[in-house]
Amino acid sequence: MKLLFVGAGKMATAIAGGLVANQVFRADELAAFDVSEKAAAEFTRHTGVACSTADCAGLAAKADNALLAVKPQNLRDAMKAFDGALAGKTVISIVAGVPIAKISELTGSHRVVRVMPNTPALVGCGAAALAKGPEAADSDLELAEKIFSAVGLALKVDEKYLDAVTALSGSGPAYVFAFIQALSDGGVATGLARDTATKLAIRTVLGAAKMAEVTGLHPTVLKDQVTSPGGTTIRALEVLEDRAMTGAVIAAVKAAAERSAELGRG
Repeated sequence: MKLLFVGAGKMATAIAGGLVANQVFRADELAAFDVSEKAAAEFTRHTGVACSTADCAGLAAKADNALLAVKPQNLRDAMKAFDGALAGKTVISIVAGVPIAKISELTGSHRVVRVMPNTPALVGCGAAALAKGPEAADSDLELAEKIFSAVGLALKVDEKYLDAVTALSGSGPAYVFAFIQALSDGGVATGLARDTATKLAIRTVLGAAKMAEVTGLHPTVLKDQVTSPGGTTIRALEVLEDRAMTGAVIAAVKAAAERSAELGRG
């Protein structure tokens, strides 16, 4: 078995589904374990990958590598159940806030790669940051990159930056959803029906993000392309600047990074 998913929630399901759909691994090269029968059944239904609710140590013994996708508060108990069966294997962790040193201690493996993904991985548009443990091999990092590239963007960073990543791309979808809602509210305030306003807001954000990605142009350049002298856009941008949108977003990301660091300290 190439990879064992420890935990079969939505993120694990998205990753496994992406691996199978993109032919990175066959379904029979993957397996999963979850204590919840409902989660196990949903995982298998969506991915075609077998998910067990028993004999986790036996499953781990057959696996070349493992991906930890359990809740932080459940990690210690989960690793007790594995009884050292992950020692010496490549362990990739998406457990939020748990540092590499702690993952290594609980699993008995020094080949640890810590990853901060985000929820758009559920639709194949994720953004994940990968941090290699001090004793992990380059091949361990390459495996993690191969896995997360199947569901979006995968970038390598030092572990010390993962709190910043958590605040930016991990929490970031929530900021974007809030902006979409605000755009929609603005449309409704100026007379549009809610359904129409929301569809336009979603497509506007999606299209603008795609333009930034495809063109590679600086956001300021793209912004200026929309902004005619004395026109509607500059009037709107003036209001956003007067109300400190940029400063508010920067402060929000910094606050989220500080909270991430707090949670990581336990």
